[in-house]
Amino acid sequence: MRKLIWFLAIAITLAVAFTLVGFMFLKTRANGFSTRAQPSALEEFAAQTARSMALPAGAKDKRNPIANSAEILADARAHWADHCAICHANDGSGDNTMGRRMYPPAPDMRKDRTQRMTDGELFYIIENGIRLSGMPAWGSGTAQDAQDSWKLVHFIRHLPALSALEIKEMEKLNPKTPDELDEERQEEQFLKGEAPTGAPKQHHHH
Repeated sequence: MRKLIWFLAIAITLAVAFTLVGFMFLKTRANGFSTRAQPSALEEFAAQTARSMALPAGAKDKRNPIANSAEILADARAHWADHCAICHANDGSGDNTMGRRMYPPAPDMRKDRTQRMTDGELFYIIENGIRLSGMPAWGSGTAQDAQDSWKLVHFIRHLPALSALEIKEMEKLNPKTPDELDEERQEEQFLKGEAPTGAPKQHHHH
C-alpha cells in the first residue's frame, strides 16, 4: 500500500511538472523571449521563489545597525534618487520606463510583498542582488557600501509615507540625460545674455 502511495505521488508530481514545462514551451513559442509580454502567474511565482531561495538562512535575522533619523533618511533619499530611481522610480513604485520594461517588471516596493520582508532580507538583496531578475548586486564588501545599504533599508521602509515635497527634491537629484544637460546649459547661457552654442533641440512628448 505504501509503495502504491509513493508511486501515485511521484506520478502526480511528474504530471504537474510536465504540464508546467509544456505551458512554458507553448508560451515561449507564442511570445518568444520578449520582455514585452506580461509575466504569467507561474513566472511571477518562479521569480518570488528565486528571491526567497537567494536569501541565506542567517540574512533574515540581521538587524539594522544604523539608527533611523531625518539625516539618515535624507542621505538615503539622495542615494536612491541618484542610483535606484532609474529602475524603481523616486516613489518606489517601479512605474517608469526602465521599471516597466524589466522582466518581471520592477516591483512596487511600497506594497506588503516588500514591506513585510525583514531588514536583514532587504539588506542582503541590496548587497547581493537576485538571480533571474534585473536586480544587480550593489555591495562591494566595503564598510561604506554596507552603511549605504542599511540606510537604504530605512528609506525603503519610508516609501509608503514619502511626501510630494520629498519626491520633488529627489527629481533634482535624478541623473540627467545628455539632452537635459544640454538644455540646462543653453538656459544658463540665455540667462547670462550669452548666445547659445548649439541649436535648440526639438522635444517630442508621447
